[in-house]
Amino acid sequence: MKNKENEKYVKWGLTGAIVIAFAIVLANGVFNAGRNPGAINLLTRILRPFIFGGAIAYLTAPLSRWISRRVFGGKMSGLSDVLALIFAILVVVGIVVLIVPQLVTSIVGIVNAAPGQIRALQANVEARINEYTLAHPEHADLIADSVSKARAWIDSFAKSNFGSAEALISKLGPILSGSATQVTGAMGALKDLGIGCIVALYLLSRRAQLAAQGGMILRGALKPAWADWILNEIGFANRMFNSFFMGKLIDSAIIGAICFAGCLAMGLENPLLIAVIVGVTNIIPFFGPFIGAIPCTLLLLLENPIHALMFVIFIIVLQQLDGNVIGPKILGDSTGLSALWVMFGILLFGGLWGILGMLVGVPLMAVIYDIVRQLTFRGLRKKGFAADIDRYNQKFHPAAKGK
Repeated sequence: MKNKENEKYVKWGLTGAIVIAFAIVLANGVFNAGRNPGAINLLTRILRPFIFGGAIAYLTAPLSRWISRRVFGGKMSGLSDVLALIFAILVVVGIVVLIVPQLVTSIVGIVNAAPGQIRALQANVEARINEYTLAHPEHADLIADSVSKARAWIDSFAKSNFGSAEALISKLGPILSGSATQVTGAMGALKDLGIGCIVALYLLSRRAQLAAQGGMILRGALKPAWADWILNEIGFANRMFNSFFMGKLIDSAIIGAICFAGCLAMGLENPLLIAVIVGVTNIIPFFGPFIGAIPCTLLLLLENPIHALMFVIFIIVLQQLDGNVIGPKILGDSTGLSALWVMFGILLFGGLWGILGMLVGVPLMAVIYDIVRQLTFRGLRKKGFAADIDRYNQKFHPAAKGK
């Protein structure tokens, strides 16, 4: 009897591990479709509008429910779906309209200012070298030899890479070809995104029916206990992703607004562009602040090194404020994960799916953690080790005692 019980729990554990592994492999195939040949790539390209539509519908569903409840008193759900989708599109378009012109202006300004800044840097370096040579004449030969070697290396590098028209064309050719490919891909993505918005409307209007159909399929195909467990876990995953993303969006909007006000107060260049970049990248846990701060710091460094230093100090203070005050107030302990598992989820899924993996890594890791926890606790209770669960919760999770 005991061996049969052990075999049953081994099967449960293997089933859970296989389901999680299959889900990760499937998602990896979807997110990295361009790297996958054959049927997966073809299927993903065909279904990409539905993938976009599902993501859009999921993200706008909370706003649609809020509009329906607060504005129309729980009625007019179809109109609420349309208004929520229009609002989301306007927000995205507004961000693009804010970023692109300022980004182009910044790039043009950098290109125009680069020759003068390079000459000023060269003059400054030469002045420092001359001052040092006058102060330490015994090192004059060594300094002259080092400067001569540095100039020879720079000249050799410039000639080998851009010294002739053929060399320049050979460098620009792949860049231009890649740019054309990126533009073509972007146009295709925009087309799929437009179709995805239409798909999102259908999904939003039929979400209750689709959820009921999914529940009926599970109950018809699986045993009641397994069907209930899967439905409960889907509900948990929905709450986890919903609370995490909504909280992160609100948190990032607040951080972007504070960053804009701080940049204005310090008189930094391109405050709106910097604030949007910092706010958008702040959605990514842990690494988001660094991803956003690095390009902004480089932009400021080319304009004014003192401003770049001021910005770095400001961002460090702002992220401490976000991590210790703003973030906990908005998000609370929404995932229930320790910092170790948060970092693990970001690194694992970020390595698999890039930036998108870093976005979904934390709530996805929380769902996987909950599945493993439930399977483990169920097995321990069945084997008569419920006291071990109570002792564990009392020591490490006092609020979860008895669960």
